[in-house]
Amino acid sequence: MNQENPEEPIEFQISDELDLHTFRPSELGELLPDYIGLCLQRDILRIRIIHGKGIGTLRETVHALLRRDSRVLRFEPAGQEEGGWGATIAWLSHASNI
Repeated sequence: MNQENPEEPIEFQISDELDLHTFRPSELGELLPDYIGLCLQRDILRIRIIHGKGIGTLRETVHALLRRDSRVLRFEPAGQEEGGWGATIAWLSHASNI
């Protein structure tokens, strides 16, 4: 974060993986839809969202946001090799009227 301007956005590399361990559920409302948009701009159509296992608050927030986003074709818990129930895999589509 820029110390002189704490409101300045932090830039990070967009990949097919988003680790949410440092975010609170209240921060996901803008973050996740923006991330999905950036992935689609780069033709990334399968993403892994790491939310951790914990008590499930972050996971439930992620799933609620994915359900509401018309660019999400489907999503499911990650397989054991990708984090099990501590991560979610989502498939995206450029078409928003699915």
